[in-house]
Amino acid sequence: MSQQNLDLRKSVQIVRRRKRLFGGVTALGLLIGVAYALLTAPMISSTALVVISGMPAPVVNPVNTVGDAGAATSLATEIVIASSDPVLAGALPKVSPPTSSLQALGNRISVTALNGSDVLSITATGETANQAEDTANAVANSYVAYVSNSTNTAVHAAAKMVEPATTATASKLPEHVGIYAILGALVGAIVGFVICLALGRSSRQLIQRDEIANSIAVPVVASIPVERPSDPGSWARLLEEYEPDPVHAYWLSKLLWQFGVGDSGTDANATMSLTVLSLASDPTALALGPQLAAFASTRGIPTALVIGPQQDVNVTATLHTACAAGAQATSGSRKPLRLLVTDDGQIGQVGVVFTVVVMVIDGRDPRIAPAARTSVTVLGVSSGGATADELARVATAAAADGRDIYGILVADPDPDDQTTGRIPRLPPVQRALPTRVNGLATEIRR
Repeated sequence: MSQQNLDLRKSVQIVRRRKRLFGGVTALGLLIGVAYALLTAPMISSTALVVISGMPAPVVNPVNTVGDAGAATSLATEIVIASSDPVLAGALPKVSPPTSSLQALGNRISVTALNGSDVLSITATGETANQAEDTANAVANSYVAYVSNSTNTAVHAAAKMVEPATTATASKLPEHVGIYAILGALVGAIVGFVICLALGRSSRQLIQRDEIANSIAVPVVASIPVERPSDPGSWARLLEEYEPDPVHAYWLSKLLWQFGVGDSGTDANATMSLTVLSLASDPTALALGPQLAAFASTRGIPTALVIGPQQDVNVTATLHTACAAGAQATSGSRKPLRLLVTDDGQIGQVGVVFTVVVMVIDGRDPRIAPAARTSVTVLGVSSGGATADELARVATAAAADGRDIYGILVADPDPDDQTTGRIPRLPPVQRALPTRVNGLATEIRR
């Protein structure tokens, strides 16, 4: 039982991660149901009643109930006869408009017995009231003629139509559309659930923080929700107005302290630089570096966001445009957040304490463009945004370029993820300090 509950929970988690796909398929099913309901007008039905006499009467006998069984059997037999081919064949010429086959006529006929009586209810459906009434009466008359004139004792019965079909009823259009809309949405939800499960179970994308950390044996140092700007204006608003909720603000503050930024115990002239590597196939993770830089600037830390040389410039095109425009607007100003776009990899900024460099590389064939070294390099990845193979290739390319991956930043962590990404007890990174010999900065780690 516990295993079943675990499988069900995992299945729901898989569907939740693909809620857009699930919602899209469900909405598609609903639209198909509505369209089908509008194209097929509600069917109209009409009923004729036929009374049968001469059948065995029920006998109340606690010992012998043959009479009851005989009556029930006879009534059930008449129901079968009323919808049989000979009866339908006799009614077929009188149906208007003409019906092509006995099967088509049979699909429009329903025969039942009224409770507690020997009365058959013959109901027919049609596109119009006259069609439904004519069909029900034709079948009822054919049945009466067939059983009354039969010489077969098993078929013969005294039958009479006591109430011809003279009125017709139909379901209202809103009810008709509502029924098919619900059915369509239900079918769409089932199909969407199956599709999401199939994709989720075959996917190699890493979801949980522990999975991401274990893929390259590097701990997750922070995980935060991110925004997804789609144009330069959205990026500009993010850089100017970004403010995380208190929980994630705490974790970002802790991350800055770990990098040695903003803590009171550090030399005021010391600087810190950080490179955030992300994958071109994972655009969600692109916002990690800009959000960290924007957060640091709102804490009064002189910060620079640098868009360095990119392996895939298409991914960063809108961010590149926003930063290029922002760099001109803030040129010579003393705003906490400065923006810089560089093609030669130079990141030096006078009066800046914290520099965040954004670099995007191809996870299938990662190559890091030549750029100035930073104090720390971290890998940015979103939950479900990369495979273990892609992260391993990125880590290998970084090592070949002389960069060690210090930690991993996870964007949009899965809300059902209870893992920590192997939260480390790492010492804070000491910012670069000027030396007494030549005044050049040296990088120190505690």
